[in-house]
Amino acid sequence: MIDAPRASLDFAPARVDTETLPGGGFILRSPMELDPYASNLCEHLTDWAERTPDRKFLAERDPEGRWRGISFGEARDLARSIAQALLDRGVTPDRPVMILSDNGIDNGLLQLGAMHAGVPVVPTSPAYSLMSRDFGKLKHVFGLIRPRLVFAADGQMFAKALDALDLEGVEVVVARNPPEGPGVTAFAALAGTAPTEAVDAALSQVGPDTVAKILFTSGSTGLPKGVLNTHRMLCSNQQAIAQIWPFITRRPPVLVDWLPWSHTFGGNHNFNMILRNGGTLYIDAGKPAPGLVEKTVANLRDVAPSLYFNVPRGFDMIVPYLEQDETLRDRFFSNLDTIFYAAAALPQNLWERLEALSVAARGEKVVMTSAWGATETAPLVTGVHFPIDRAGVIGLPAPGSELKMIPNAGKLELRVRGPNVTPGYYKREDLTREAFDEDGFYKIGDAGKLADPDGPRRSRQGNSVRRPRRRGLQAPDRLLGQHGDAARRRHRRRRPRHPGRRGRRP
Repeated sequence: MIDAPRASLDFAPARVDTETLPGGGFILRSPMELDPYASNLCEHLTDWAERTPDRKFLAERDPEGRWRGISFGEARDLARSIAQALLDRGVTPDRPVMILSDNGIDNGLLQLGAMHAGVPVVPTSPAYSLMSRDFGKLKHVFGLIRPRLVFAADGQMFAKALDALDLEGVEVVVARNPPEGPGVTAFAALAGTAPTEAVDAALSQVGPDTVAKILFTSGSTGLPKGVLNTHRMLCSNQQAIAQIWPFITRRPPVLVDWLPWSHTFGGNHNFNMILRNGGTLYIDAGKPAPGLVEKTVANLRDVAPSLYFNVPRGFDMIVPYLEQDETLRDRFFSNLDTIFYAAAALPQNLWERLEALSVAARGEKVVMTSAWGATETAPLVTGVHFPIDRAGVIGLPAPGSELKMIPNAGKLELRVRGPNVTPGYYKREDLTREAFDEDGFYKIGDAGKLADPDGPRRSRQGNSVRRPRRRGLQAPDRLLGQHGDAARRRHRRRRPRHPGRRGRRP
């Protein structure tokens, strides 16, 4: 271990209440009440557009490699224009918007525009369109949701995928390089629509239980399932994060982030954190893969993030660049509050290399954090909001989340209840019924244990308990025979996953 001071952050106190259940189980809750939260995500955009209309909200590289960005004020106005265009086209909750392409400003604006119109958006994994030969998963999602409008940023790139779909009655919208054939609309046409009072009327009907988006699980063991994500889920989860991480409300966060918006880690946890807290998201077109990680490195040379989210594979690929380039290293750590890892356990040697880099750059260890959750929980259930010195700790329940731990096959099965939990699966009432127990807890399919082997101990705060040595929960296992994909997999020791990945690697 490196002998150096650790940076400090404004965290909520690390406390948890426990309720004992018959049979040896218990329920963990935060003693902190969940504060009121927005009725819908659009309220956050409107709020920041009024308070800081010129602050940069989203930025991306243009085709020439220069950064282009839009402010909160511009994003609010464009989202209203897009909402009007969707209303004019008869897009409805029964015929929503489907997005094929990866992260981008136009992608984000279309999502926000759909939410203003009260229409669900369905961001699908680009791999369904670009890496499949038979487009089986893409066709499954398309046939299930029956979209009224399909968006692809680059029409030529997604031409084969579009040709594989029955597009009768479906409008195709592209931002550039339209595919051959008639009937393709330019994204600029949507963004150039003049909004009317119809947008205000539609937005007034958008409430906490309105479906904001439908996120499809990766479907590695079968066809993807559509997880309903309501505004209540998304807004309550961001409120909970802000309460355990109050430092993100003190100054606007800055992200350089590649994590895909078709998954809950990037699309809910990260994107919505920027939206809720008035920060700036620099969209990273890189990936943790040879030939693409170089884009991430170039972006980190330009922008010093205040929060850095990644998966272990991503850290594994950027750490050598940081070790070989002092200027890049010092730039990366210059504005950094915390490094957040998820999707799998961060190897301890990689953890120590990151700490060594931080000490070399600024004389102290950067704060390392993690969390645990799922697509069905919007995503965060537990989060680290206290100092930790090793990987594998997933924190304590966030405000509003209840974590039931019950004995099952020699382990403690984890189940979740709270405003951040999905009401169910799109057009799959059978799966929805199976997903919840008799008390309304979502059966997530993981098993966990307390990081302190002595278990919860009652403190002077009554039922509030502390983890005197290694607070919180350890990374979960998958549990054989439980709901969803886990029931069809051989049980083996799993590494912790990022919020939203049902135990799968990226």
